[in-house]
Amino acid sequence: MSTRGDTGTVTLWLLGLCLLLFALGGISVDLWRGFSARRSLANTADAAALAGASAIDEEAYRQRGVVELDPARAEVRARAHVTAQLDDAALRGVDVHADSDAVTVVVSGRIAFTLLGIVDPGGDLPVRVTATATPRRAG
Repeated sequence: MSTRGDTGTVTLWLLGLCLLLFALGGISVDLWRGFSARRSLANTADAAALAGASAIDEEAYRQRGVVELDPARAEVRARAHVTAQLDDAALRGVDVHADSDAVTVVVSGRIAFTLLGIVDPGGDLPVRVTATATPRRAG
């Protein structure tokens, strides 16, 4: 009985297994980077929304005792807080909307593939985070 016909079978199976493990490793590394970048962008959006929510309309509070936002100042504060962030590698866009009740900050970004970039050159993972903050009266 000759096994000459089966000489490369194990090698091909091991090569296929290695390629499969490489693909799974690439997916897990890129997904981990995506989760990490999303967390960073979420922290940025949360902090910017809180900074915007601190722009209380002082005149309305003094005259009527009402806690409400000055929308223009709230938007400026939120945008300034986002631009002051040091870790903005994934940041691609910021949208801020404020009214007298709340500030909403939408931060979007893109994370370039690392290992999966071999399979999809120039591919990336889009990330979008929304945070809303409202002012409230202390006490």
